[in-house]
Amino acid sequence: MIQPVGDRVLIKLAEQEKESSGGIILSAGAIDRIKTGVILAVGEGSRMANGKLVPISVKVGDTVLFSQFTNMEKFEDNGEEFYILPEKGVMAVLEDD
Repeated sequence: MIQPVGDRVLIKLAEQEKESSGGIILSAGAIDRIKTGVILAVGEGSRMANGKLVPISVKVGDTVLFSQFTNMEKFEDNGEEFYILPEKGVMAVLEDD
């Protein structure tokens, strides 16, 4: 297992939907810009100048939206896509209804 450090998170890419739940067909550009994934691991957080640790606000198991325009590293393992990115690259946590 990969363990991120600092304020980084490890995300497994979820299958990207081609159509919204309301029936709107999503363009390829929209699908490429914003991705959905599940948090697999998180770092310990970031350190402030005074040394205080600020923990990460997302947790393992959260389903999140994240942008491809953040500073991230992508890799594949057995045909599945994974990303390591800073927590600030996470745009939202998707909650169950």
